[in-house]
Amino acid sequence: MMERVQRQRPVIGALIDGWCAFWFTPQLAYTFGLVRMTFGVVAVGWTLALLPDLFQVFGEQGVAPQYPLLGYQWSVFEVWSSDRALLIGWALLLLSALALALGWHSRLAAVLVFVLIQSFHQRGDYVFNAGDAILTIVALILALSSCGAALSLDQHRRSGSFWSAETRAPWPIRLMQVQLTLIYLVTVQAKLAGRSWVDGSAVFFAWRTDGRWATLTTPEWLASNAILINVLTWGTLLIELAIAIFVWNRRWRFWALGTGVVMHLTMMLNLNVAFFSLAMFVLYFAFVPWEAVEQLPAKLRSMWSRRPHSSPSLGPDRPVNDSVAEPIQGS
Repeated sequence: MMERVQRQRPVIGALIDGWCAFWFTPQLAYTFGLVRMTFGVVAVGWTLALLPDLFQVFGEQGVAPQYPLLGYQWSVFEVWSSDRALLIGWALLLLSALALALGWHSRLAAVLVFVLIQSFHQRGDYVFNAGDAILTIVALILALSSCGAALSLDQHRRSGSFWSAETRAPWPIRLMQVQLTLIYLVTVQAKLAGRSWVDGSAVFFAWRTDGRWATLTTPEWLASNAILINVLTWGTLLIELAIAIFVWNRRWRFWALGTGVVMHLTMMLNLNVAFFSLAMFVLYFAFVPWEAVEQLPAKLRSMWSRRPHSSPSLGPDRPVNDSVAEPIQGS
């Protein structure tokens, strides 16, 4: 019995060490800076998308003038619900998202972005989808971490270089990576619980429902082909499951995420998914190695230096031959 316990102790110790190394081994925060910048750009787009229908959706005379009573949810517009509050909140969210993208007072900007996205999301819960919830989660992770530790104006102020990074524990990036896997796993599980995904017809109904809002309408020959519909329906499930698993394998990570990019771009063109695909792309950037982000400027400069440069044009009176001029006679 004692021998068994002694054999188990090294295994338990190795698991604990691996767990701590996964979450807390310090590394340069280049990937975190890339995610922050990407999220900031998406947050700017999200904020601008609210403006055309800001008062019609959220205002005092909008489609739902009363604040929705949702259990365990909160919003600053529950306390201050006037149209003036909406406009001020929108403008503050836009400025905060821009500051977050640039990394200017990053922690404060991230807190404001989280509070305001959460507030708008709960004020008009009926017009948002899972992508907006993902943005709220990412904003919370950024607000709880040192999101200005790389690729930021804050870092430029500290070190004199924008493209630089401090050493930080990678737990915020790990949370985003785990979040991506959980999203795909839960999505597959939920879809398998639905009849349309099991019988292979889900893509057909999706195309028929969202065709009016799609950027590209699905061709009739494709939308009405039962075999192709079945292949695409089950193929979507297999792709999502494969991404959740193989994204953790260095050899297969590029192919898994690349397939996911193609899938989400297709969804953006053929379905009305709003910011869902863009929010997923933010999580995709969490898997970019920090070494690749660090070396990106050097690689771009190298590519530019290898770019063929055209020779300066010769004037009409300039001789084509650059030979040395003949000496002056009699000198």
